[in-house]
Amino acid sequence: MRITVINPNTTESMTELIAESAQAAAAPGTVINGRTPSMGPASIESHYDEALSVPGVLQVIAQDPAADAFVLACFGDPGLDAARELATVPVLGIAEAAMKAATLLGRSFSVVTTVGRTVGRAWDLTRIYGLERQCAGIHACEIPVLALEQDPEHSYRTILASAAQALESDGSDVIVLGCAGMADLPSRLATKLGVPVIDGVAAATVLAEGLVRLGIRPSDHDELAPPPPKTYTGLLHDFGI
Repeated sequence: MRITVINPNTTESMTELIAESAQAAAAPGTVINGRTPSMGPASIESHYDEALSVPGVLQVIAQDPAADAFVLACFGDPGLDAARELATVPVLGIAEAAMKAATLLGRSFSVVTTVGRTVGRAWDLTRIYGLERQCAGIHACEIPVLALEQDPEHSYRTILASAAQALESDGSDVIVLGCAGMADLPSRLATKLGVPVIDGVAAATVLAEGLVRLGIRPSDHDELAPPPPKTYTGLLHDFGI
């Protein structure tokens, strides 16, 4: 089985961390292919960043027909619907995978994410995925995405403190990590916190494996049918179908 894990930003070191975390979660025999788009932002911390990351994500999918499934490794799940239109195999976003997995492990969950301006988008996703009732709170630890790897110990301590506060204030049972750049932390955090800690990269990888093993293709009816052929112009000329 071959799963392509796409880091929607263009920071190679984060792609490496994401791919390593996915491979660690994957079953023996599953090959993880970590991909960095050829275009897009260095990190995704705004609606503007998210919108401009989508063409690069779609380009990776269009150029990788051998993948059995795709994982979009950004907690905003950027371009997930468009990716599902384009791909003929399962496409999972890490926010959807992590939050849905969390509902299987406790009555409620709290999200610990990076910067405060992304909290609204995370709440939007809880509503889109029908999980607003199970989400007890979303908390920003105010560490920019690219700063997560600059001082890993400081990042860990800050995320740990934010998660502990979230559990106390929200009365939740599970912590969901709201950034792919935190993918190496769940086991360490869970040991300290005493509750399940879900990383979406691992959750999406394992769920993708399960869907592939079931042998069921995603729906291609109506809204999720392949996009209709048309001409694109300017910088998007090559995206015409």
